[in-house]
Amino acid sequence: MDTSVKTKRLIVNALTFGRVPFVFLFMMLAILHSYHRQLWWLAIVATAALVIAALTDLYDGMLARKWNVVSKFGALADPLMDKVFYLVVFPTLLWVLGRLENETIHALVMLVFTVLYILRDQWVTFLRSIGAMYNADCRANWMGKFRTAASFPAACVIYVYAALQPWFLPQGFILAVECGLIVLNIWSMVVYTKQYLPYVRESVK
Repeated sequence: MDTSVKTKRLIVNALTFGRVPFVFLFMMLAILHSYHRQLWWLAIVATAALVIAALTDLYDGMLARKWNVVSKFGALADPLMDKVFYLVVFPTLLWVLGRLENETIHALVMLVFTVLYILRDQWVTFLRSIGAMYNADCRANWMGKFRTAASFPAACVIYVYAALQPWFLPQGFILAVECGLIVLNIWSMVVYTKQYLPYVRESVK
């Protein structure tokens, strides 16, 4: 393999796996800010870490296609890193919201939101495993990509609301964003189920 191709692939993979330290940095800073809300700079750095984590998802795929270094490894690693993002960021957002006053109902919506995200990812992983038995194309489909593209900026907006509450974004707007993503999440499960249903039927014969 050409050295320049190796370098480009290394950069793309570094962006993909670079999501992990930034989401854990976000979690740590968001928790610290929740206990010390007067330290506004904690919220700023936490938001920056979350934005950088979201941008890695945008640029790793974009660069892989631009440099023509798309690989099966990357196709598997990218959704795994997305799952790490969801498993760290959304429970953190739920915890932060749960500590705020007058956010009981909102925290309940976020709980449903988080559980559905985790269940959806487990269900899609199961479907892909079945599909892989029959050499199916297990790359993310258009709905999976759209869900991811919507989820990353939404997480940033939800945290900004929680960190600056009640001075910035109205609660109704954030609830609308979360409910919209819940609908999108369920829709994604339906789309993937239809895509892999023939393989599931074949596997249970």
